Amino acid sequence: MQVELAAIPEKQPLRHRAAEAIALLSLPAVVFLTLTFELALAERKFAMFGGGFGQSRTIDTPAETATFFAALLSCHALLFYGLYRLFRRLYGRRAGGVLFHVDFAYVATVGAVALLVAKYQALSYFSDALSFQVVRNLGGGSLVQALLYSASEAGLVLLTIGGAIAAYVLLRLFVGRRWRDLAPVPDRTRLGRRQLHAALAAVPILLLAANRMEDVRPGLGRFNSVYLVSFLLNEATDFDRDGYGFYSSPTDTHAFDGSRHPYALDVPNNGVDEDGYAGDLVLGDAAAPPATPVRIAGERPHVVLVVLESTRGDALGRRISGIPVAPNLEALAAQGTSVPAAYSHVGFTRDSMQTLFTGRLAPTGPRGSLFEEFRSSGYRTSVFSGQAEDFGGIADTVGMHGAEVYVDASVLRDERAYSLGSVSSLSLDGRLLLREFDRRFGEASAWARPNFVYFNLQSAHFPYSFGGMERILPGAAIPRSEIRASNKAWLERTYWNAVAYNDRLLGQIVDRLRRLGVWDRTLLVVTGDHGESLFDDGFLGHGHMINRQQTHVPFVLNRRVAVTGPIGLADMRGIILRAAGAEVPPDPAATPGRVFQYIGSLERPSSIGLVDGAGRWTILSFDREALWTSRSGAWRDYRALPPGSPGRAEADALIREWGRQRWLNRRSG
Repeated sequence: MQVELAAIPEKQPLRHRAAEAIALLSLPAVVFLTLTFELALAERKFAMFGGGFGQSRTIDTPAETATFFAALLSCHALLFYGLYRLFRRLYGRRAGGVLFHVDFAYVATVGAVALLVAKYQALSYFSDALSFQVVRNLGGGSLVQALLYSASEAGLVLLTIGGAIAAYVLLRLFVGRRWRDLAPVPDRTRLGRRQLHAALAAVPILLLAANRMEDVRPGLGRFNSVYLVSFLLNEATDFDRDGYGFYSSPTDTHAFDGSRHPYALDVPNNGVDEDGYAGDLVLGDAAAPPATPVRIAGERPHVVLVVLESTRGDALGRRISGIPVAPNLEALAAQGTSVPAAYSHVGFTRDSMQTLFTGRLAPTGPRGSLFEEFRSSGYRTSVFSGQAEDFGGIADTVGMHGAEVYVDASVLRDERAYSLGSVSSLSLDGRLLLREFDRRFGEASAWARPNFVYFNLQSAHFPYSFGGMERILPGAAIPRSEIRASNKAWLERTYWNAVAYNDRLLGQIVDRLRRLGVWDRTLLVVTGDHGESLFDDGFLGHGHMINRQQTHVPFVLNRRVAVTGPIGLADMRGIILRAAGAEVPPDPAATPGRVFQYIGSLERPSSIGLVDGAGRWTILSFDREALWTSRSGAWRDYRALPPGSPGRAEADALIREWGRQRWLNRRSG
């Protein structure tokens, strides 16, 4: 009995000391674990400190490193401190017990890790240039579709959630049996009023300093806590409620004038520089001319438009192990016309397809689209698309739903190439499109009336292979799980095989037209919606850089047509209609000798650019407020460019072109 009585007072204080340690360390442990995990993911993905593929801005000086970690730790700790205080308030009198700290630590850590995993899964195949606008564009304007695009199967997600819940239940049962009887531990984590005020004052100062460091600002913006705190601070400093404050990027230099801010529409000829760049926009004629109906007269040839998804312009002439990648496309170019300087304006399918069909950069309706023009000229219009044309509202915007024959990936959803069923992920093997084409156009009688037929071949879209795709080039396809920069050569061969597969399908379309006896009466046009980076510029995918890999596309016609390059997708509508026999008025938005490009949206781009016929670029990054030209080969601070200097003149000419495109687009409706 004496031994037992002596043991009791020794065990009780030990449990109390352990409970106090848990109460004291739960919050710092959560902050440390979540921040370490997020730092590891960010460094692995973006190489912010070590540099590497796609990383042009590296945190590598003592001042940058100190500012980065001070701002990051302050935001992260402040966020989780607030979450901890919220937990205590929700728990009420039960707060402070061991179960409370277990609940907080588990929910906060697992929740933060799950959010980070989902975020980096969505970013796993795209560049560090991604923003919310770019993510929406990847999903055709829908953030939900963009996330579904890169998400795993629902079953795997549910299994993971179920496992986390089961682990939590077991942990709570284990702790509850041993610690439930202990009284709550006093709260030793609460900051005093002065400490809290000092912390709240330090965070905005640190972020303001970090925002002035070109390499630190984008690095911090990748972290959830910094993004959230910056958003709140920007809302607090947006005094004129125009969406921009001291913590936006770019910052608002007219804090109390709601009509003047970054991305404000610069009204022409009013003497006011609304967006803060290049002075007031001056236009000779600020009004866009009214649209005039286009009619095709005379021969009225059949027109077949083939869009090769994600196909780079350098597919023409490309050889892999001595094998031509696009022999059929090369044969068409030799017979007819090939424009070597053809570019997309923006590297996203939705925007590119809408521009191709309507001739406008950001159309809101089908006015003047190829479908409307051919339909009004007596053509039967048809769609055979390997993608879901409702993706991002493409079909509605260009009047595609009025086609007499309509086959796309939504119609043949049960035969899709990949198991994912979100609209953005639907894709069909092009052989299915040829099967459906044969059912409707396999007899000569189907060609008694002029036809406009649109094909969209999807094989070259990420991940560049699917079950059943023919191997035209040597070697096996790279599995999706192996796609990374270290496997660049394998990835490239897989991509070019997909392009070769689409080229083979193109050849089969030509063979069918010949067999039906309509080839000589057919205008065949082949182009791409955008290019594709294959880690050759440090990135994988499209839509997040203005360069040759992501924007150069083929443009080939089987007839001799006089075309002076460079041209953009917006120019192709007029070229096609003229080649078919229509009288098309000049486009007021055209940029002779150059093609205007942008990343994001036309209204709020992260970057804008102009490319000439020789492939020389002038690019302005609004995020960095910096200019890059092929001539200089380096980024230069826009605000530091001397007035009247060649660099400032190039930048201002580009900005004025962006303003002109926006204004004409607004006026055209």
